[in-house]
Amino acid sequence: MPSIQHIALYCSDIEKMRAFYQKYFDAKSNEKYINAKKGFESYFLSFEEGASLEIMTKVGIASANEVPAEYLGLTHFAFSVGSEEKVNDLTETLRKDGFEVAGEVRWTGDGFYESVVLDPEGNRLEITI
Repeated sequence: MPSIQHIALYCSDIEKMRAFYQKYFDAKSNEKYINAKKGFESYFLSFEEGASLEIMTKVGIASANEVPAEYLGLTHFAFSVGSEEKVNDLTETLRKDGFEVAGEVRWTGDGFYESVVLDPEGNRLEITI
């Protein structure tokens, strides 16, 4: 059965993004891969369960969208934290630490308890049970 193995994001500040996902989502990082000839660097971040996140940077990569506007393509990805209390706590921690909460904690019409927070580069993250 197919499953998502990883999601990849180009970043302007790969070290800041790595630190964010390690601090708030307990990501484990591999050693940085560097291809000097192509001006490319990446890390794979793994989590306790599910797909990993590849964060990448490359000389000359342009921004794909204006954040936080919605657009076609990848819109968000969600992290399950296990309980309503943990959704509330992580949302408030991120807010206190200066990250934008783009969607307040709520029960959605399709049955999810979640908030939406922007990572350091404006990617939308749902924090859910």
